[in-house]
Amino acid sequence: MPFDPQLQELYDRRAAEDVRPLYTLTLEEARAADLAAVRADAGTPEQVRQVTDVSIPGPGGPLPVRIYRPSDEGPLPVLVYFFGGGWTLGSLDTGDAICRSLTNAVGCLTVAVGYRLAPEHKFPAAPDDCFAGVRWAVEHAGRYGGDSSRVAVGGDSAGGNLAAAVTLMAKDAGGPELVAQLLVYPNTDQFADTPSLRESIDPLLFNRRSVQWYWDNYLASPGDGGHPLASPLRAPDHSGLPPALVITAEYDPLRDEGEQYAARLRESGVPVESARYQGVAHGFFAMAGTLDAGRRAVAQAADYLRGTFARAATRG
Repeated sequence: MPFDPQLQELYDRRAAEDVRPLYTLTLEEARAADLAAVRADAGTPEQVRQVTDVSIPGPGGPLPVRIYRPSDEGPLPVLVYFFGGGWTLGSLDTGDAICRSLTNAVGCLTVAVGYRLAPEHKFPAAPDDCFAGVRWAVEHAGRYGGDSSRVAVGGDSAGGNLAAAVTLMAKDAGGPELVAQLLVYPNTDQFADTPSLRESIDPLLFNRRSVQWYWDNYLASPGDGGHPLASPLRAPDHSGLPPALVITAEYDPLRDEGEQYAARLRESGVPVESARYQGVAHGFFAMAGTLDAGRRAVAQAADYLRGTFARAATRG
């Protein structure tokens, strides 16, 4: 189908401004451009009751964490969120608007983890940091008004990849027990050769060259891409993982591998909800200030998490 009219307007503006693909910029330029673009399209960040920045022990040194609290009520369910950016770009600031919106809409404590970035820190630095962040969130949730028995993980793009990886790590480690995973257009297979990947060549959109650039930054060697924590689709066993909501976009090179992951989870007995948003491209979840589809997707994610947390409370 054609582009969503709001995406078409954004696309035309990028064309008129001759916006360069991030993979043609220096690392410093790409990080600055990514943050600027996210802020421009995210809209005015919502106010929450409290935002607290802390530093926690991480496997590679101090790890920045940002905690969002919607109200003084408690104990609140907890969402541990990982920002996107191809493991190369992104920060707690690029994920800020999403975390604020989900915090308010779900009524949860949100813990955003500032994991180490590539190429300075190659795989598996990012999943190791994210898992350390989840463990910390479970252990310290009570201090910030959270309920350690109701913890979910989530993320967009590379953050979705890391959320999936963390569920595999928690399963292998025997905990902590997670009640849900929110995977928004996640990378799931470094060796993917799918129609959506092959067809994504437009330089004004996230495309297959973008995908390869990120993988090249992230992995110390191409063979590392076969590791399940880099490519969760390649894990030998997906049974027993937490229920998932998987969101994909029509014009996204990662669309097919995200949907393949949803299918693999279902085949393994994991409860899965999935939704493909038509007419929009990779990144739309972070564009709630520009795209109605972004607002709808955030609302769907919030509704899913509210329901999951409510059922977990009943079981508890």
